[in-house]
Amino acid sequence: MPVSDAILTQILTQLEALQVSQQTLQAKVDALTPPKAPSSAPSSPQSSGTPAGGRQAAADAMMSVEAPTSSPHSSLISPSTSPATGTLSNNERDKEREKLLYTSRVLLTTYPDQHGIKPYQLQWGATEAATRGPVICSRLPSSIKQRNAIGAHSGSYSIYRALAIAMGTLDPTHKPDYSMTEPAVPVPPQPSWSDPTKIVSFDPWGHLVPQVYKRELEELGLDVRPSIAVTRAHMKLSEIDETVRKGGLTIDGKILLKSAPLVNADGTQSSDDPGVEIAISKAAVEPVWYLPGVAERFGISEALLRRALFEDTGGMYPELITRPDIKVFLPPIGNLTAYIFGNPAFLSDESKELTLRVHDECNGSDVFGSDICTCKPYLIYAIEECIRGAQRGGVGLVVYFRKEGRALGEVTKYLVYNLRKRGGDSADKYFKATELIAGVKDMRFQALMPDVLHWLGIKKIDNMVSMSDMKYDAIVQSGIPIHKRYDIPDYLLPPDSRVEIDAKIAAGYFSHNKIITEADLVKTVGRTWEETEH
Repeated sequence: MPVSDAILTQILTQLEALQVSQQTLQAKVDALTPPKAPSSAPSSPQSSGTPAGGRQAAADAMMSVEAPTSSPHSSLISPSTSPATGTLSNNERDKEREKLLYTSRVLLTTYPDQHGIKPYQLQWGATEAATRGPVICSRLPSSIKQRNAIGAHSGSYSIYRALAIAMGTLDPTHKPDYSMTEPAVPVPPQPSWSDPTKIVSFDPWGHLVPQVYKRELEELGLDVRPSIAVTRAHMKLSEIDETVRKGGLTIDGKILLKSAPLVNADGTQSSDDPGVEIAISKAAVEPVWYLPGVAERFGISEALLRRALFEDTGGMYPELITRPDIKVFLPPIGNLTAYIFGNPAFLSDESKELTLRVHDECNGSDVFGSDICTCKPYLIYAIEECIRGAQRGGVGLVVYFRKEGRALGEVTKYLVYNLRKRGGDSADKYFKATELIAGVKDMRFQALMPDVLHWLGIKKIDNMVSMSDMKYDAIVQSGIPIHKRYDIPDYLLPPDSRVEIDAKIAAGYFSHNKIITEADLVKTVGRTWEETEH
């Protein structure tokens, strides 16, 4: 008699529960096994119990393995110590430093019901910061048992922190001084902060951590860090200088200002036009994912999301699997930066005109001016429109996401460039070239993008400087209406970028006056390498 799907699902669920139970039991057995005493333990107080046995106590409550005390390749890493001098080799010094920094047991993972594990309360979407609770992902002894988040602060930059600690240039227990670091412009709480469906990809309280979690930082000694910083600056772009010289923008002394006089090489003041500067406010935002909300945005189960994240980070974060009670994950990805033109308070004021561009990183074009795409021209055009809107009494916003190469990365992007130029760079093959290498034409997946708009309290967008159907759909579906859309003017298109723009229009990107069919795409051909070389 065939087994029904319901019974099969029940059996699989029971098996998974048994596996978790077995892993938990094994972890407890491991914790009862005393660690092997080091062969030459230092006699200094720092190495024998710093701080107050906290690291070892934490280790005993978690699944761990014995750290190796020597490497089979150690003789290849550094020169041996001379018995006559008695000095330590580089490798031996590193071993001693490792003993001071870390317990002899490597903490692999934890389980929800283990002794001593008590995550600090965190209620995503709570109205008050105190009720919501701080995000704690630190493995420092002061915080490790109360961690309520998986991952590491600063995304991929956590690797540089690890290097600094390993080299001895950074004390892992360094306590930051956050005095005078509060936001330069206020970003006050919005109703969307207490809606767990509106913001799931970062911590809306991230810029207020030193203020709203002062007790946790100072009295409880927990390692709680800001994940957002808000500041002010002047933006200087040669393209904006040129637009002002041509009369396309007007200096108003508030948003667009005249730059200070230039200085000659001999130190004298130059008579050349110094150009202009743009007064802006800006916020840097690090990713903090509320996993149930992220899974819901993508229409998948939380369990599947956790497994996929675990597998495709090389098993880097085992607690994605072993700690289903922890719902927050700090992923190792790039952040976003929001650039505000005009009064930031106007962003949440529905009576003010709001101009927006959501821009995904393109280092080759944005920084180095590559002409194979429209990224930099479109970004500059959007900044000009934001300035004009702010000068009319409204506000402008450019949000810059680190999603290089459609979130495929620069290596993949350059491989695609090679394939395009060798295989005939025509618009009909534009997306196919990417799919041949990456297996997908775009991995930016804009479902999480609108979060920053809700964080800023935006309720409608008057002018959206974007042709992307994915961005438009994501914003509108999140509950923010868009009244007007801009495509990039033809006169701003670099000749070699026509392949990209025509392929996008044919694929459904917005254009107010151009219709391109699949049959038309074969006629749009990019520059060959031979043309580039001559």
